[in-house]
Amino acid sequence: MLSLGWGARGEAWVWRRQLRAWEEEMLGECQALLLNISLQDLSQNRWQPDLDIGDTVRDVYQLLMNQDTITLDIAVGLIWHSQVPLKVSIFAWRLLRDRLPTRANMVTRNILSPEAHFCFSGYGDVESAQHLFLSCSTFGGLWSLVSSWIGSSSETAQTLSDHFVNFTTSAGGLRARRSFMQIILLSCVWVVWNERNHILFYGSTNSLDQMLEKMKTFSYRWLKATSSTLALNCHSWWSNPMLCLSLV
Repeated sequence: MLSLGWGARGEAWVWRRQLRAWEEEMLGECQALLLNISLQDLSQNRWQPDLDIGDTVRDVYQLLMNQDTITLDIAVGLIWHSQVPLKVSIFAWRLLRDRLPTRANMVTRNILSPEAHFCFSGYGDVESAQHLFLSCSTFGGLWSLVSSWIGSSSETAQTLSDHFVNFTTSAGGLRARRSFMQIILLSCVWVVWNERNHILFYGSTNSLDQMLEKMKTFSYRWLKATSSTLALNCHSWWSNPMLCLSLV
């Protein structure tokens, strides 16, 4: 790639076929990561974070690939659910892979200027996926409301993959409960992203209680589509979903 040229119009980026939209998106991320890297023809192929310790490129690659791999793999396994619309699961996959068009990612791809990466909440935080879904002042409190509604413990996670795993297992280890928590988790992230877009493009803002009601509605509709008996327990779902599904 160095010999072909990996600049903006280098031959290293010429492909035998036209790239698909998702491939172009990944290519843009790759180019952004390589933007400030300069390779020399005669330099040794080593990376030296410490003057006394040298690591080969292979060592660095293995180090990066091994970080949080297990947790991420487990989290990715939680996004596919037969009772959840496919578009929601695909959205969750993009979320875990940090493929959503957050302001931080838009700046990285040179779509927005560096000054435009702040969250709309107005507290000076960068709008990354982790901030938006876990610690944003507008949406962060939704998780505690959901936990109170379900009757499960609310735990703070540092990463989205950890949050996916912790939230899904917070109601207990039974398979039926984990399945139920997957649906609730996916409906939550779906509501947060849609609410974010409504604020960004339409200027409309809903309270956390209103977001909770939307999450209840989404999850209820998804379950109702495959369960004829759930329609008879609509009021029970709003008050105690675990009892409604006989999971208590």
